[in-house]
Amino acid sequence: MATEPRWDDTTATEGMPSRTARFAGELHHVTGARLAAEEFLDELARRTPPTAPEHWDDILLVVTELAANAVQYAPGPFSLGLRRTFDGVHVTLSDSSTTTPSPRPFHPSRGGGGIGWHLVHTLCDQVSVVPHDQGKDVHVFLPW
Repeated sequence: MATEPRWDDTTATEGMPSRTARFAGELHHVTGARLAAEEFLDELARRTPPTAPEHWDDILLVVTELAANAVQYAPGPFSLGLRRTFDGVHVTLSDSSTTTPSPRPFHPSRGGGGIGWHLVHTLCDQVSVVPHDQGKDVHVFLPW
């Protein structure tokens, strides 16, 4: 007797936590973005603890760097999206600048600066920038 195949119509990310926060783009909103990410990670850790303790800190550092870059280089508002993926966390930062980020040389003797984009690429499994008419979306994927 043949049986009908049964398909699960739910998507792979259905039921996985996500959060979106919007900010006006002022300097103190870098801290606000970090706090929003921390609240998301608190919720996520109650469901599924990170596979390594440093994953938590890496996500917070990347969110802080992306938000700081948005405030410094993209005038105006930005939004932060965080969602659980099958094997990690997908962070999206959308800002009002159409300029694609690029690495700058790091000169510690001149007071620092220029290390953030390098950190993002080092800590993330994948980084992509999608420009559009209103600005750009920076997508990063990190392990959890």
